[in-house]
Amino acid sequence: MADDVETKLSAAKTRLILERPFLGALVLRLPMKATPPERCRTIGTDVRALYYNPEYIAGLSLAQTQFVLAHEALHCALSHFARRQHRVKQRWDIACDLAINPLLLKDGLEPPPGVLLQSGFEDMMAEEIYPYIEEDLDQETHDDHFYDQEDSTQGSGGGQSQPDSDSRGGGSGAPEEAEGDGASPRPLSESEQQQLEVQWRQRLAGAAQQAMQAGKLGANMARLVEHLLQPQLPWRMLLARYMTAAARDDYSYQRPSRREGNAILPTLKSTQVDVLVVLDTSGSVNDTEMREFVSEIDAIKGQMRARLTLHACDAELCRNGPWVFEPWEEFRMPENIHGRGGTRFTPVFEWLEREGRRPDLLVYFTDAEGEFPAAEPAFPVLWLVKGRGRVPWGQRIQLN
Repeated sequence: MADDVETKLSAAKTRLILERPFLGALVLRLPMKATPPERCRTIGTDVRALYYNPEYIAGLSLAQTQFVLAHEALHCALSHFARRQHRVKQRWDIACDLAINPLLLKDGLEPPPGVLLQSGFEDMMAEEIYPYIEEDLDQETHDDHFYDQEDSTQGSGGGQSQPDSDSRGGGSGAPEEAEGDGASPRPLSESEQQQLEVQWRQRLAGAAQQAMQAGKLGANMARLVEHLLQPQLPWRMLLARYMTAAARDDYSYQRPSRREGNAILPTLKSTQVDVLVVLDTSGSVNDTEMREFVSEIDAIKGQMRARLTLHACDAELCRNGPWVFEPWEEFRMPENIHGRGGTRFTPVFEWLEREGRRPDLLVYFTDAEGEFPAAEPAFPVLWLVKGRGRVPWGQRIQLN
């Protein structure tokens, strides 16, 4: 059976390299270790190597074997081992699998039995899925995440394996063997975690570049790689940047009066900014998040002369609004705000049209799941989005 399993694993890797070079290049970075059932239920990784139960692999088809190999490689390439932070391990492990598996399905791979799949989490990162995972949920991943075992002492034991450096001069870049007998996965120490996070980011970029050159990098994988490799600015910084730009402080070269002389010198003109802020009260955004958003708007308002109008909207505008805050007034959450219905964005734009108003900037705090107006307005719109909802126009900033 051992020879048959090794042949199946080799064939699965070869097919991934030929048909899906992005995933194949990542799988090649993980040396494979046959592991007794008492140490590995099915298949798993400690980020240094891939461990498998031969009996489990023997029961899979060749297509399913490709799926599980790619699954483990993506755990490493997406740095799931370094992104958990304060989160509960069981919920985090489930969120990571629910983020990976839809990607592999969209890429045409066949999942084996027991794989976690749940609709609604497509195109979401593990951090975005995690809040939706209930505590003490009676679910478990089909694989073992050896890199993060809370009941183990990290970095203990004998000699520690040092991660390879892909950039070493003259080196092949092949991963080194795991410590011990080669079949004993263990959690990562803090230093190993940091080193491997950088290393796998480099591998991710290299694999994506090779796949793009071969014309075999799918759209979903390309978006994922771009999101992970592109520097992400905090949403507060981006919000401040757009609101400050809306202030439109500029110099005027208008001819002065005769009493000021004949010289035309530049004069700084600062106009008051009219900003409309809209809160989505449909229920997908909780009160704590809305208060945090309002507090951030107030802090930015202190840096510019902004007259803020606040509206709340779910399927229709809140009847108690709007609330107007002058530049010298504190911007705060009204006490009589209500909502929790469906989601429509059209009422806000219809109200602006009825009132004949054209704000310098509209900032909409929402999950972007609702009915949008058919046409883009003639003023800038900034969508601050919680979740993975898409917007048809305007500038989108990811909240989380």
